[in-house]
Amino acid sequence: MDLFEKPRKGKDAASLPLAVRMRPRDLPEFVGQKHILAEGKLLRRSIEAGRLSSLIFYGPPGCGKTALAYLITGIKNLHFFRINAVASNVTEIRKILDAAKKNIRIDGRKTILFIDEIHRFNKAQQDVLMPDVEEGNPVLIGTTTHNPFFSIISPLLSRSLVFEFKRLEEGDILDILKRAVSDKERGLGKLKLKFDEKALPHIAKLSDGDARRALNALEVGVMTTKPDKGGSVNFTLKAAEESIQKKAVLYDKDEDGHYDTASAFIKSMRGSDPDAALYWLAKMLYVGEDPRFVARRIVICAAEDVGNADPQALIVANAALQISEFVGLPEARIPLAQATVYIACAPKSNAAYMGIENATKDIEENTTQEVPTHLKDASYAGAKKLGHGEGYKYAHSYDKHYVKQDYMIKGKRYYFPTEIGYEKKIKDWLENLKRNK
Repeated sequence: MDLFEKPRKGKDAASLPLAVRMRPRDLPEFVGQKHILAEGKLLRRSIEAGRLSSLIFYGPPGCGKTALAYLITGIKNLHFFRINAVASNVTEIRKILDAAKKNIRIDGRKTILFIDEIHRFNKAQQDVLMPDVEEGNPVLIGTTTHNPFFSIISPLLSRSLVFEFKRLEEGDILDILKRAVSDKERGLGKLKLKFDEKALPHIAKLSDGDARRALNALEVGVMTTKPDKGGSVNFTLKAAEESIQKKAVLYDKDEDGHYDTASAFIKSMRGSDPDAALYWLAKMLYVGEDPRFVARRIVICAAEDVGNADPQALIVANAALQISEFVGLPEARIPLAQATVYIACAPKSNAAYMGIENATKDIEENTTQEVPTHLKDASYAGAKKLGHGEGYKYAHSYDKHYVKQDYMIKGKRYYFPTEIGYEKKIKDWLENLKRNK
């Protein structure tokens, strides 16, 4: 088995996708990620000095993780293995580790082991890498779209430098597309191309920071457009729209994208920003999030963050939950949007939420109180003999349906109503009751 990935040349290279052919050959060609690759930054210094430790590249698709891994191996003339964690296994890993040891004995050159989608490795597979990675041969370069702090074992992380890649800016994507169009050796420069001035910017915008997606769309659009009588390919805005199709939004439904967006949604409603809340709602629905998940977040926010400042919020939220289940998408987005806006614009109070938090903490940390005798159930035979219910005062028998009475053996306060919205009325009502009695 030849585990080395050999570079293709000539006609063989021409058969590769445009996104692969246009990978940067050196650091000056690399676009984006200036926060980690600008002059003087740690990663750039490490690459230029040839002092590489194991690296984990983490970020969205098409932002340059794989391109940089290939670029590093080209600059430093190291042995290079590439595997994909989806298709690999422990046997293959052990063969690579053995080959890395032989390489260092034969020619003194270290080996880079590039593992794509490293988050797919289970704990046992990651454990196999540990001893050799710790010794520095092979030098591990792992790429992942998932948060490595959730998917990679701590010992492996502690022996690696983790670099987060950001999605590319629209201008970065446009630069990459223009380079692909003009490059006669690797790109589309040999073709007779005419571009609508809005075509490439449209692809750059709709690619959402994914250079691979942008280049694939460009290649498909150009190669499927029939040349005119003069042999020129006229790449119009319509062709660009067809090639990029629907925008792909990064959103993993069981990890960061899912929870980060839901967090932003709730915090926008809590922060009284209906526009931001609607944006995150639209994003979740656009990518196919379960509307019941969205509705549950709205209900929770209504109870936790609006509370009794506007009790109607919980009713609106619950109605949106039931209606969205009844009508389904796409119409469900309308009641969900109505509830989102209502809660974002409602007065806010977390006093009820903090009340239950305070009471729970008291139970966890202090001696649990017994139910006072006069409050105990007196409905069964023999209760009177035990004195249960004796001395209880029925509130409705008194003026304003209130009577001063102990409801805990040791009285404590957990709920502190605010001066906001309807809760001010609750506060005033409670204070008046206790003051007048």
